Order: sequence, then C-alpha cells, then structure tokens
Amino acid sequence: SHVAELLFLLEQLRALVLRHRGVLRRYHLNYLARFDALVLSDVIQNLSVCPEEESVILSSFVSSLSALSAKEVDDKEQFDFTALRLDWFRLQAYTSVAKAALPLGSNADVGRAMNLVVFHTKLLDTPEELLDEASDLSHLCFYPRPVEKMFAMTLEEPSMLRFAIAFPLLCAHFSRCLHPMCPEEYPQLKAVALGLCNKFLEELARMGSACVLDACAEQHNLSEQLLPKHCAATISRARGKKPQKQTPKKGEPERDKPGTESQRRDRTLTTNMDKLHLTLAELSLSLNHVPNFTVFEHTVTPAEYLSSHLETRLTRAIVAMAGYSQATQEVARPSEVLVGLSAYMGLVQSLGQLVGLDTARLLRAVLLQQSHPRDSAGQPTLTAIYTDWYLEALLRQASTGAIVLAPALQAFTTVPREDQPPFSAAEFSDVSEMRALAELIGPYGMKFLSDNLMWHVGSQVTELKKLVAENMDTLVQLRCCKAEQRPALVTRLSSAENVLKRMTIIGEILSFRAMAQQGLREVFSQHCPFLMGPIECLTDIVTPDTDIQVTLSIFEVASAAGIPCEVDPALVNVLGGTK
Repeated sequence: SHVAELLFLLEQLRALVLRHRGVLRRYHLNYLARFDALVLSDVIQNLSVCPEEESVILSSFVSSLSALSAKEVDDKEQFDFTALRLDWFRLQAYTSVAKAALPLGSNADVGRAMNLVVFHTKLLDTPEELLDEASDLSHLCFYPRPVEKMFAMTLEEPSMLRFAIAFPLLCAHFSRCLHPMCPEEYPQLKAVALGLCNKFLEELARMGSACVLDACAEQHNLSEQLLPKHCAATISRARGKKPQKQTPKKGEPERDKPGTESQRRDRTLTTNMDKLHLTLAELSLSLNHVPNFTVFEHTVTPAEYLSSHLETRLTRAIVAMAGYSQATQEVARPSEVLVGLSAYMGLVQSLGQLVGLDTARLLRAVLLQQSHPRDSAGQPTLTAIYTDWYLEALLRQASTGAIVLAPALQAFTTVPREDQPPFSAAEFSDVSEMRALAELIGPYGMKFLSDNLMWHVGSQVTELKKLVAENMDTLVQLRCCKAEQRPALVTRLSSAENVLKRMTIIGEILSFRAMAQQGLREVFSQHCPFLMGPIECLTDIVTPDTDIQVTLSIFEVASAAGIPCEVDPALVNVLGGTK
C-alpha cells in the first residue's frame, strides 16, 4: 500500500530535475571545467605507460573540458557531448583488448574519472535520457493486474490517498516502451496506457464525488433542522405552563436542537463530517497535484474527471431531494428543496478552494439542466416533476372541488371534508412557494410549466366547442328569439353543468398560471433588475397602432419574464392551433 508514496516521490524528483535544469547545468558545467578536468589531468600524469594514440584522446578530453565556461549557459547554448562520449567508447575498445599497452583493468582511476565525466555531460545535454535511464517505469505496462492491485490497496489506506495520482502519472511512462523495430505494438500499448489511466482517474473521481455528496447530505440535514416547520415543537414547549420536561410520544424521536453537533468534550472525538473533510482534502491534494499531463499524445486533466462525476451525481441528488412518488403523488415543497439546494451549492463552492475546479461552471451546468424537462441522461428533472405534480395532483383536485382558489390568501386552499387530499394546497401554492419554484426551475422551466397549463386550457376550449356544436340549433334560436320564448329553449340545452365545470377549470388554471408568473417576476427582478427594466419599458410603449407581430414578440419576451400582458402570447398560440 506504500508503493504509491514511492512512485509519487519518484515523479516529484523527475519533475524537480527538469524544472531546475538551468541550475543543474550551471553547477555541473563549473564542475566539469574545474574539478573533472583537474582530476583527469592528474590521472593522466600518474599513468606509468601511455601510448601516443591513447594520450592524444585523453589530452583532447582535458582540453575540451577546460574550454567550457558559464557564459555558454547564460547564452542558452545547446550542448552536445556526443563526440566526447564516442571517443571514450573508442578508448575503452583500445584499452580492453588482450596485450594492450594501457590495460584499462590495471588503471581503474581512468575508468572512474571518465565515467564521472560522462555522467556530468549527460546532465548538461541529455537530462531527459538520463532520467529515463535512471527512473524509467515503462516496463510496468506489461503488468497491468499487479498495478491495479497496488492502486486498490492505496485507496484502502487513508494516509496514502494524497499519493494516488502517481498511478495515472505512471501511465505517461508507457510511451517509452515503443521501439522503431516493432511499430505494430503501438495500438496495444496505447490502449493499455489510456485504459489504465482512465480507470485510475475514474475511480479517484468516483471516490471524490461520493465524498462530496456525503458531505452535502450532512450539510443538508443540518440546514433542514433550521426549517420553520421544526420550530413549532420548541415554541409549544416554551409556551407550555408545565416547566418540567415532557416525555416524547411513542414512535416520535426526540429532535436535537440545531448546533448540538458542534459541541464536543474533546477535540480528538471526530464526527462523520470531520472524516469526510479529511478524505476530501487528501483526494483534492492528489487530483490537484498537476493541472494536466500527456499519455500517448492525449492531454489528461484530472480535475475534469471529478467535475464530470459531480455533475452527474449532483443532478441525481437534486432530483432525489424532491422525493417525488408518482403512485402516491407525494412531493417535497419547493421551498424545502430550495433550502437543500442552497446547502449543496454552498459546499460545492467551497470545494473550489481545495481543487482547481470551475465550480461556477459546474453549478450552472447542473442548474440549467433542471430548467429543462429532461437532463443530459434523459431522466426527468425538477421541471418535469413539479409540472406533472401541479397538473396531476393540485389542479386535478381543484377540478373536483376538493381545492379552491382563495384570492385573499393568493393561494389555493383545501376544502375540509372526508375525502380531502393528503396534502395542504396552501403549502404548495402560496407566494413563497411560487417564488421558490421560480428559483428552482428558472424562466425556462416556468415557460415549460406555462405551456403545459395552456395546453390544458386549449383542450378545455376544444371540448367547449364540441358542446357548442351539439347545441348549435338551440343557441341560434336563443340568439334570435323573443324574451318570452327563452325559458322553453334554455331547457333544451344539454350539458349545461359540463360547460360551467369546464369554464371553472379554465379559470383555475389561468389563476394558478398568474400566481406562478407573479413569482417568476419577483425572482427575475431580484436576480436581473438591469434586464427587467428594459423589458417593462418595451411593454409600456406598445399601443393599439403597433404592428400585431411586433406586439406579440414584445409580449412573448415580457411573458417569459413573468410580466402580465394585455394579450397572452401563450394563449394566442394554443387557441390559434385549434382552429
């Protein structure tokens, strides 16, 4: 499990050598020019026998090293000591044959001095090759299963999480397995490297996103304790006459007061939130270690993996907060979902301090999906859920008379009777809930809700037309007859109650839409006052003489912002399509 730390430190050393290449070049240039040349000249002078050809080669080494100066580093000249190293190979060949005049085995000081010179020259002209020679891990490409096993063991050790990024970085070494003599290996090696890198980063991102969502859930539970509905019991106990503590009813758990989670007797006692923050900090160090790296000509950005996972999981978590059940028609109030969403957003925004993540872009992408009926995965969003619930639960109950509009309350209210709905209509349709709904699903979502409401209005108008067609003859006679003949003709009209019922349904739908539009207008004015002002000015300049197409365009923009218009463009479109 500690292999990750070893690999991580190895990568850090490689990065440090490349980053401070200029410092290393200046240092070793001075070392070569002063000490190596001096040591080599001393070794040559101490040789008992030195043939002419070998002497020429060794003297050329000393003169080449002595001619080096620090000015070449300042001028950023490219060094090339390939010729010097080739001469050293040739000298080794001369002195390694049988019966050589200068046997290398008997003059080890020459070998030691020249090997040191070769090492220092490589630091000057080919540090990358020297690093590959000293720390190449490309052979692990052929052992993917052991590498995956080591990675899994690293994730199980909390103290090693910060070093887990070493495994994806390891995949960048695999491109050095290639050889010009075996070009057919390129696709297989590339697939292994990219596959392993993607698998490691996906696992890190999955673990990180799970940690973030768990912390968000904890924060949501804390914010939920502050909801107004939970203060009733506390107020009731405070106003009660009996000072003694009342025993809680059976099956009703005693609720802790908000803030008790922060009280500790000892700092060594860690809470679940402490553990989540520690794990998240360790993973953030890992994912934030490098902004990006290259694997087989592919640029990999670790933080983007976390962003992608968070976007998917946040979208699912936000929809789950609504708690919608189509079978029982249960759903959370928009204001409660908005409180939970604010808690989630606050924690995700603080995540930007740990990881190099564009949290603003992430939250915009997640919230924008909620303003459409389907998200990127094709699943229903808050817009689809609340549109379905308000149409199928609240307004359907209103059409049966179980719920009525209360203009004084600016909300719908439930009529107390035996078969009343399982929810309180006022808790879902008052001013604060309409504002919360507009905050959650935005102008796009409110437009989708409005279009669905208008479609139902259009269907009711179509049914009314059918009723008119059925009673056409009687209605014509009523229009043209004398007053004393009307009572007899009125009794011949069929489905009079049906007409009244459908007109009531239309009125309820339009009233609910007006309340939703008012909530949208207030939210829109708060968020975009600089945009609301010009739209209101446009609606004020519309006169009866204005071209109808221009008028409808202006009213359509105004309606999208929640401003009431003399001519409702959504209603015009619906009725225009039923000709």
